[in-house]
Amino acid sequence: MKKRIAILATDGFEESELKSPKEAMEKEGFVVDIVSDKSGTIKSWADGNWSNEYTVDKTINSVNSKQYNALVLPGGVINPDKLRRNEDALVFVRDFFKEKKPVAAICHAPWTLISADVVKGRKLTSFKSIKDDLVNAGANWVDEEVVVDEGFVTSRNPDDLPAFNSKLIEEIKEGKHELQHA
Repeated sequence: MKKRIAILATDGFEESELKSPKEAMEKEGFVVDIVSDKSGTIKSWADGNWSNEYTVDKTINSVNSKQYNALVLPGGVINPDKLRRNEDALVFVRDFFKEKKPVAAICHAPWTLISADVVKGRKLTSFKSIKDDLVNAGANWVDEEVVVDEGFVTSRNPDDLPAFNSKLIEEIKEGKHELQHA
């Protein structure tokens, strides 16, 4: 059976951080849905400006984590700031952690994870400017290209995408992880 992956994003996501993982996962034969807080299209951000629009496959209120094998959260500044204020998005994210399914977040995306209350005690990385936010939320922040903590994959910025995509695909193929801590 084909693996099905959700990419959770809304307007203002960093274009490369959605496009690159999506293409890498589809090349592996995974089915990838862009899940958003609205239907239609969402607008990306690239090189400091608004960029291309991407078609939303499913809305957050029409899906649940049980339909997917993994979750990917692209960064950008606007995108995670909007998602962290959406209770449906936070429930969706929390459920992947509860089900011990792979979750991957890059750049500013861990902002959403802070609000979902899933970073405490986890080793991760992010864009450097949100390090303090993550440390204050109880995360063990490190400055590395890619960090994997029991199926939880994080990277710092678009330069890390090759390593991020590689680890993300590896974790999806491995499947669920039994957490070693509460």
